[in-house]
Amino acid sequence: MRIRFLTSTPLNIRHGSGTFVGIQTLADALQGIGVEVSLRAPRVHLPVYTLERLLYNEDLRWERAEPCDATVGFDMDGYRAAGRRGPHLASLKGVIADELRMQKGMTWATMAVQARCEAAHVRRADAVVTTSRYSAERAREAYRLARPPRIVPELIDLAAWNHCLEENPRLPDPRKFTILCVCRLYRRKRVNLLLEAAARLRKRIPEMEVRVVGDGPEREEFQQVWRALRLQDRVRFLGDLSQAQLAAEYNGADLFCLPSVQEGFGIVFLEAMAAGKPIVAARAAAVPEVAPHGVLVEPDDAEALAEGIAELFGSPERRAKLAAAGRAWVRQFDAPNVARLFLEEVRRVL
Repeated sequence: MRIRFLTSTPLNIRHGSGTFVGIQTLADALQGIGVEVSLRAPRVHLPVYTLERLLYNEDLRWERAEPCDATVGFDMDGYRAAGRRGPHLASLKGVIADELRMQKGMTWATMAVQARCEAAHVRRADAVVTTSRYSAERAREAYRLARPPRIVPELIDLAAWNHCLEENPRLPDPRKFTILCVCRLYRRKRVNLLLEAAARLRKRIPEMEVRVVGDGPEREEFQQVWRALRLQDRVRFLGDLSQAQLAAEYNGADLFCLPSVQEGFGIVFLEAMAAGKPIVAARAAAVPEVAPHGVLVEPDDAEALAEGIAELFGSPERRAKLAAAGRAWVRQFDAPNVARLFLEEVRRVL
């Protein structure tokens, strides 16, 4: 079988974040079970990402596509191709209309344009797949779909990730209690809440260190909170890291914390589980589906987040128990397993 992937997501971790990781891992896993996958990416790059996406989709409208059995367009990409030639599946890594609620200013304006394109995509496609029950319901409501989308979860190449962890060893520093946060710095990720929780825990956990990996449009906004709370000695913003550096950060952490209130899935939770790290997160969006064993607290509540972190700090036994539960839970998301589920959805379209 030959499948064509359509995506304008930057093909690197730094700019494409979890969306790129999910698409690339899926392509590799499908090829591992005998499916031929080709990927059509933008040929022209523009300084404004939304304009690049629009141009990319206009090009799809007129090009003579290579022969394939089915086309898969990710998120908004493919709205000009769906319904024009051959079976087409829309795969939503997130629901832009849902993410839009958390933004403001220019980010909101550009995402609003993308949401309209994504709505057109899912309505024209022969089938729609999302990564969680939460995303399926948000897509059905926001885009007024007659039928709920099918669900195929995100995936992680456990063999490759475990190898990366082994190749980049780092033991947690016994003199510190290290909290790791990995995300694109969007407002919906609520890194500001983690900073507020860190300020509350300054005296209760004097050895605490928070390490934030990632970059994004709200970096300066979060750093203003960081400076206002005088957390320069407790919190480090590390920016974007290589895969090897990221693996070392996971290895060196005592726990993983991401208080995001809008997650279509959250591949970073899978990475943390596979690394054997207990999780503290908000009980919001798809997080309870992805990490039901984690310490989940009320969203947008810095005090609750601080208490959740303090609870695990005071109980090494609980941390070990949650780490073991995570390692067992994450196996179902291993790439070959999820690739087969995705292939079943493609065959339904055929």
